[in-house]
Amino acid sequence: MSWIAGHWKGEAFDGIVEEIWSSPLAGTMMGSFRAVGKEGVNFYELCIIMEVNNTLQLQLKHFSNDLKGWEEKDEPLEFPLVKIEPNAVYFNLYTFKRISEKEMHIYVAVSGNKEEREEMLFKYFRQ
Repeated sequence: MSWIAGHWKGEAFDGIVEEIWSSPLAGTMMGSFRAVGKEGVNFYELCIIMEVNNTLQLQLKHFSNDLKGWEEKDEPLEFPLVKIEPNAVYFNLYTFKRISEKEMHIYVAVSGNKEEREEMLFKYFRQ
């Protein structure tokens, strides 16, 4: 997954979205996300991808623009790894796809039951 490391920007939520991912170190990658609209920052996310029991897991927490957490203090959202391909990594509800060295798409399942789930596409470009 080291190909996601870097600074990425795109458009979503009627504004700009940005993700910054660190290179792998000590079995983890660290990421930050912010969604910026006309009135300023709408919300943030802090994310980690880490090795757990010989596999990977994505964990994240959301924060409002004043850094008030959405999830309980000690309860991050957890998304286990489903599979890895050379240019894609599939976590439960999240998919990272490398389109090119300068473009990455992230698909997030946002609503519906398992059979009718809708995905939101985030198209990111390397900065």
